[in-house]
Amino acid sequence: MTAAIYYHPEAYTTSGPKLMGRNAAGESFLRGFLAHSQAAEFWAQVQKPEHAQHFARTVQAHGRPEPVKAVEKHQLGGLAQAGVVYYPGPGIGEHAFQRAAWGHGAWSLCGITHTTSSAGAMDALAELITAPVQPWDAVICTSTAVKNNVERLLQAQVDYLKDRLGVTRLVLPQMPVIPLGIHTQDFVFTGAQKAAARQALGVEADTLVVLFMGRLSFHAKAHPLAMYQALEAAAQATGKSVVLVECGWHANDFISKAYADAARLACPSVRVVTLDGRKADDRQTAWAGADVFCSLSDNIQETFGIVPIEAMAAGLPVVVSDWDGYKDTVRDGVDGFRIPTLMPGPGWGEDLAQRHALEVDTYDMYCGHNCSLVAVDVQATAQALVRLFASPALREQMGAAGQERARAVYDWAAIIPQYEALWAQLTEIRAAQAPALKALPQPWPARMDPFHAFASYPTQFLTPQTVLALVDADAATALQRTLAYRQLAMVDFAKVVLPTEVELRTVLAATAGQPQPAAGWVAGLPASRQAFVFRALAWLVKLGVLKVLA
Repeated sequence: MTAAIYYHPEAYTTSGPKLMGRNAAGESFLRGFLAHSQAAEFWAQVQKPEHAQHFARTVQAHGRPEPVKAVEKHQLGGLAQAGVVYYPGPGIGEHAFQRAAWGHGAWSLCGITHTTSSAGAMDALAELITAPVQPWDAVICTSTAVKNNVERLLQAQVDYLKDRLGVTRLVLPQMPVIPLGIHTQDFVFTGAQKAAARQALGVEADTLVVLFMGRLSFHAKAHPLAMYQALEAAAQATGKSVVLVECGWHANDFISKAYADAARLACPSVRVVTLDGRKADDRQTAWAGADVFCSLSDNIQETFGIVPIEAMAAGLPVVVSDWDGYKDTVRDGVDGFRIPTLMPGPGWGEDLAQRHALEVDTYDMYCGHNCSLVAVDVQATAQALVRLFASPALREQMGAAGQERARAVYDWAAIIPQYEALWAQLTEIRAAQAPALKALPQPWPARMDPFHAFASYPTQFLTPQTVLALVDADAATALQRTLAYRQLAMVDFAKVVLPTEVELRTVLAATAGQPQPAAGWVAGLPASRQAFVFRALAWLVKLGVLKVLA
């Protein structure tokens, strides 16, 4: 079982002007999906025709000959043929409302968590409680830690609604834990590539290269001070020559200077090399030239953390913080070391939440204030680095264990079957439960039928019993006037709700000029078009072509 991909090119590329983790995850997912999906045809939900064309070219570029089908906004019901739609974010609530017109059981929705700390992400998750999501929908949680975070947020929203409205019935989507994947073969380097990388870095054979890979943001990714201090302590304790490679990018000169100043103060004996993580050649130099990988994530915007898995695939022992998704991916003492972390307990951050909620603090400052109160054990980090610096055998052992784990557990070849198994399960649940779903007269209350929402506005309604008559003496004159009015810009702008010329001829000639109930005026049309043209009888009254008699 496969799914239609909600496709916007920006979400699936790392070549855009603002590279974020979700872009890297989206690009990697799509490549993995097209490589390992068992689909007999590929579907996309798109906002623009050019996005459909881009998707088709991408499918073909990955060597998939299967048919490609796209569904645009004006034909959303076509998603029922696909059966499941995958969205690269957690906010499936809005899409559940959009599905409502075709029935909540028409197809399944599947989202995925990325960051869950932004206001937009938190609001989207809270909306799941009141949006018409169903048991045949899902939000994939990429780690155990982020699933716990999502459950806490949902429980808080439930508690509020119970207190406020006395709600007793809840319908939630599935929330399976499926990790992100990588292409492990991308991180396998020959001896020649490794030698060339170390030469490019200007390091000797006995120099130890420690790598940090990722966005260089102390407030929104990983505060580097603990890593700097631990590297200095390990270098001093072992007497080793140590080079730190930071492969990423600074958002601005202020952040770049902040990193340089901190490194000079905290690790003066460690040479720091900065490479541009947006460039493929620099990334390869970093991965191929490193001996040890270190990432001490301490930020709530992180949910999974892909780079330790990439490091494991590259055969590097890893030193990471015991934080978020790293808890799932890195086996302490096997693939490397997980370093203890510390933060204040529940109840001590309400002022931070309020400042963010009231926009006193930007999202960046909210993340920065939080991470300033999260500590990574510097001494434990230094001890882990000392052990790795002192033992080539341990580095090789842990690197080999991590590489095996990355290939077996985190390659897209292992992950995509989990996605497709989930999508198949959602389809089974929908087939079993959706037929019993009660249809509401207004399934999307905030987007009601306007003729229901504003029912108190008119003098009377157009009903099948409303008696209508021609204003003109004959149908030919009425048609001539109608077609003339139809040419006016102020009339033709609404062509999407207007009958065709053929339908107008049929309607105006239907009663031989005699007054008739409204139902009689459309009786000669195909059944599939009668309701559409019946509504447009009000338009003919608007033009003064028909008049209401009773």
